[in-house]
Amino acid sequence: MQLSSRPESNDFRSLREVLAREYDLAESPFSFGGRSFLFTSVSDSYALLDRITPEEFLRDEQMPYWAEIWPSSLALASFLGEEVQMHGVRAIELGAGVGVVSIVAAALGGAVLATDYSSEALRFIHCNAYANAVGLRVQRLDWRNVMQPGKFEMLLAADVLYERVNLLPIITAIDQLLEPGGSAYIADPRRRMAEQFLELAAENGFSVKAYAREHCGSGKPVSVNIYRLRR
Repeated sequence: MQLSSRPESNDFRSLREVLAREYDLAESPFSFGGRSFLFTSVSDSYALLDRITPEEFLRDEQMPYWAEIWPSSLALASFLGEEVQMHGVRAIELGAGVGVVSIVAAALGGAVLATDYSSEALRFIHCNAYANAVGLRVQRLDWRNVMQPGKFEMLLAADVLYERVNLLPIITAIDQLLEPGGSAYIADPRRRMAEQFLELAAENGFSVKAYAREHCGSGKPVSVNIYRLRR
């Protein structure tokens, strides 16, 4: 487990320089909960496909989804800033990507563990935590085989319901990681796959409440549902 405390500006510059030598970077400003943020991501995630060997793809079928800032993550970050009390809450994010949701949750006072399967993503989380002077923990985690990092009062995930094979592992991970009485917030751009996920959640004893959000980015508005799962 790694720690991003509240580092010096030199830490950010050094890491960003390393990333800039390896990737074409993009910087995106946002505002959540009355605070301004700046996030670094990859300008063209499709260019990363060349980094994936056929052997790696056959083993994991992992695509570089982590490299983009998705509307669902922005909608969930906005929701946390407007609707959720984060101060002092122990939270974990699955599939954190470049860390938007985790960093906003930590800035709002949460004690956050940001996780992703991709080790590349973890470096971007550190970089963005440094850039926004936010402290959180960072750890590689495979939601298909959770090595128990503890129990949490809150679980967060954005845009993770894109493959049918992921649905049951995500439900199982929520069951393993969430404290009794805790809440999981899952943001999804209204894919049909989410309906199957909600059916699985109900079969496994979770109650569900849906919140409708709309993210207005540089393109057309994207409708996002945020599902709160509780037992």
